[in-house]
Amino acid sequence: MRILVVEDNVRISAFLRKGLAEEGYSVELSHDGDEAFAKAVEQEFDAAIVDVMLPGRSGVELVRDLRDSGRELPILMLTARERTEDKIEGLDAGADDYLTKPFDFTELTARLRALLRRSGGTATPILRAGDVELDPATREVTWKGEPVALTPKEYALLEYLLRNLNRPLSRATLMEHVWGIRFDPGTNVVDVFINSLRNKLDPERDLIQTVRGVGYTVKSGDRQG
Repeated sequence: MRILVVEDNVRISAFLRKGLAEEGYSVELSHDGDEAFAKAVEQEFDAAIVDVMLPGRSGVELVRDLRDSGRELPILMLTARERTEDKIEGLDAGADDYLTKPFDFTELTARLRALLRRSGGTATPILRAGDVELDPATREVTWKGEPVALTPKEYALLEYLLRNLNRPLSRATLMEHVWGIRFDPGTNVVDVFINSLRNKLDPERDLIQTVRGVGYTVKSGDRQG
């Protein structure tokens, strides 16, 4: 999952980047509203965390402009303002949720997961394919009912694959959304992590399928050949 964090306070933005990265998210930082708008319309993000007080466009203006441009990504607003009127202004602009500073990081990540689940259109938070189940709420992964320990990046890669069932995903797309960097043809990092997931969750090599000339995909049906 690739998250755009728009926050002009360097200390807070660094804190969010570190914490979210440890949770397995890929994070892109922006320190003013105008720069954030350009990034959000030119690149693909799964969600955004936006501060209200920003140089250039304010957070409220940024959210409104993104909605007017057709961007539907989930947006969580952060602000030091506690007035109900300020929260209403942000929500009316198109924000999906609102969190007041100072905030608890575990609450922020819980709200972020809830927004991502809703944006995915899933009726249940559990993601399934074959013998694998992933619960975004608890970040637990099981194979044939048994818990499997994954590293943060393994988890992030698996979640992105499961949220895009039946969709062939290129290595460039996976690098951008899971690692937050542009694809380097000289690296095999995606293949290494795919192989690690297969070793842990796909011993028969029929869950995560290679799409020749493209990348990888996970099929929604059980036991796809």
